[in-house]
Amino acid sequence: MKNLNQHACEQLTMLLEGFGMTGATPLSNWVDGQLIEGSGDDIVLTNPATGDTLVSYRDAGGVLIERATAAAQRGQRQWITLTASERGRRMNAALRALDGHEEALAQLESLVAGKPIRDCRAEVGKVREMFEYYAGWCDKQHGEVIPVPTSHLNYVRYLPYGVVGQITPWNAPMFTCAWQLAPAIAAGNGVVLKPSELTPFTSVVIAKLLESGGLPQGLINIVNGLGKTTGAALTGHPTISKLVFVGSPQSGRMIAEAGARRLVPSVLELGGKSANIVFADARLDDAVAGAQAAIFAAAGQSCVAGSRLLIERSVFDEVTSRLARAAEQIQVGLPSDEATRMGPLQNNRQFEQVTRMIDTAVAAGARVLTGGKRPEGLPEEAKGYFIAPTVLVDVTPDMEIAQHEVFGPVLIAMAFDDEAQAVQLANDTRFGLAGAVWSQDVARAHRVAGQLRAGTVWINSYKAISVMSPFGGFGDSGFGRSSGLEGLREYSVPQSIWVETAPEASVAFGYGNGVG
Repeated sequence: MKNLNQHACEQLTMLLEGFGMTGATPLSNWVDGQLIEGSGDDIVLTNPATGDTLVSYRDAGGVLIERATAAAQRGQRQWITLTASERGRRMNAALRALDGHEEALAQLESLVAGKPIRDCRAEVGKVREMFEYYAGWCDKQHGEVIPVPTSHLNYVRYLPYGVVGQITPWNAPMFTCAWQLAPAIAAGNGVVLKPSELTPFTSVVIAKLLESGGLPQGLINIVNGLGKTTGAALTGHPTISKLVFVGSPQSGRMIAEAGARRLVPSVLELGGKSANIVFADARLDDAVAGAQAAIFAAAGQSCVAGSRLLIERSVFDEVTSRLARAAEQIQVGLPSDEATRMGPLQNNRQFEQVTRMIDTAVAAGARVLTGGKRPEGLPEEAKGYFIAPTVLVDVTPDMEIAQHEVFGPVLIAMAFDDEAQAVQLANDTRFGLAGAVWSQDVARAHRVAGQLRAGTVWINSYKAISVMSPFGGFGDSGFGRSSGLEGLREYSVPQSIWVETAPEASVAFGYGNGVG
């Protein structure tokens, strides 16, 4: 009987061959309409569920970045000559190339990212949703006429940057790939996108399928490699006119600095330490279910994870004990198992980081209500990066685990006595990505939500996200916005046009304030 690792390697090979990505070493880049192998050092991928080697591929490197940026320039020039309506039709038509490949895409994502297959199937649907939404915006990017106090007709139109560079993370590679590609090309840009080196393949497949569906050759290019090599070559390339990064604050600072050196703007979607506030008058059944989903979905590997649960003191013990019991019922297992609700962490580095943070918190006085270690009852072959759903109490605001992003299935719970203290605790962090308020008092719910320093706030809900609504944060959670009209505008440059309409115009020195 084949062991799980052998089966996983064979499955990966079969999936890649199904997408035309064949060879002893999988071809790992999509550049100028071709699958091209990198020329750098080998990058080894590990199966998150087993901890065994899955496959290796070669770092793309700077030479391939040169080819990718040149291809994106050519593709963008061809793309922008089409009418806006035609670009929208092409985007919608390209989506049809995904038909029949949905399950294979989900399987590929699940295997490499270590995410439950049920979650990956939902994310394939999100790819469609994003492209459909932004395809509809192509011919609706209206300008404005400004009533300037002169004889001029002044109007504003929105132009593409040209070629944008995008870097996406390992926690949701397929989702974030589409999240950024769709508005970028809808605004008329060409793209060079670098996924995390840990999760390279689904982005290549998506670009390859979309181009086969009718997008211009070279419009979308995917390059895979390390941040210090391929990423640095991308962020420093003179062709790149804007940088978009999704990932950690530490890496985000480096991306912003690289752009600043060339006076290139950036959008940074970074981490979070989101506060989930439960008042005593909340529907506690809903609040407990919401808090559970907020932190344990995707094994806590989500920038908007509700990792800080702030509970009114009178119901603190009840809510935390119910959460601990609920956490123990979560089915943790192999990503390929249809019954699995929570899989492993994606990589060993993250596993060690999360384990260290739990141990440090306990040493500082925190108490584990449940979890804190590998779950029991896993299949024998599941030797990968599993951590049981964890609930910690007796946490103080000054602890590392209360201030820093864990990015794992770890919930810390703290009590508050009144509304003012709840807001103070919620805002006591350098992050500002998301938050939630649970209360049946409508006035209080709105009042508290309005005081939270967070880009997204839910009331009596959590993690409701749509491509139609802007998403982004404050502080260490970054700047700029993804999704919605605001996300589209991030990929456009406003241009102001002045047309003199006076019958006898004159040109004045300086800035005139009268008619010509």
